[in-house]
Amino acid sequence: MDWVTISALATAAGTLVLAVATFASVRSANRAARVAERALFAGLRPLLIPSRPGDPEVKVGFADRKWLRVPGGGGAADATDEAVYLAISVRNASTGIAVLHGWRLWPGRRRAAEDTTPDPASFHQLTRDLYVPAGDLGFWQGAYRDPASAEYAEARAAIQAGESLTIDLLYGDLEGGQRIASRFVLDPRGEGDGYVASVARHWNIDQADPR
Repeated sequence: MDWVTISALATAAGTLVLAVATFASVRSANRAARVAERALFAGLRPLLIPSRPGDPEVKVGFADRKWLRVPGGGGAADATDEAVYLAISVRNASTGIAVLHGWRLWPGRRRAAEDTTPDPASFHQLTRDLYVPAGDLGFWQGAYRDPASAEYAEARAAIQAGESLTIDLLYGDLEGGQRIASRFVLDPRGEGDGYVASVARHWNIDQADPR
């Protein structure tokens, strides 16, 4: 018997078995790491929806000492000769803190099917950091302050005419990632009685949409 050959074959077989075991172990570890990463991201991810009708009223203040009272499940808007003021009472339905980044508005009801995933550059950047705790109540606020702008004129005309308002909010997690754009619609309750808020669509900005 050629013991040298047998020894070499045994060593090769042992090395092959070790390589297969190592590959399987590394693959399993990578899969576990991906699962852990997804779980971490899911724990940080926010999701904003309208607050509940029974939630407390929110009093929202602006830099020029203008105040809006926003009921649970609703929104508020006011148009003056100097500015247009807007606010929505929102609730974070997920487990991560929501950090609001920006907003954009259309007069009337705009169908989500008319738009693709929004470009973050198309949003007005907030000048004030707004945070909505996980599972808790918060608010969004925005204002047009240039009476000469077309956006100001369109928003003021819609508010004075008692039309609905479509508002997209851009926000992300506390780490600055996982950005989402959520489309809210404000429908008038009645003359001088504020707006009912609803949400029409959520878009993922930094990752694939689930649909």
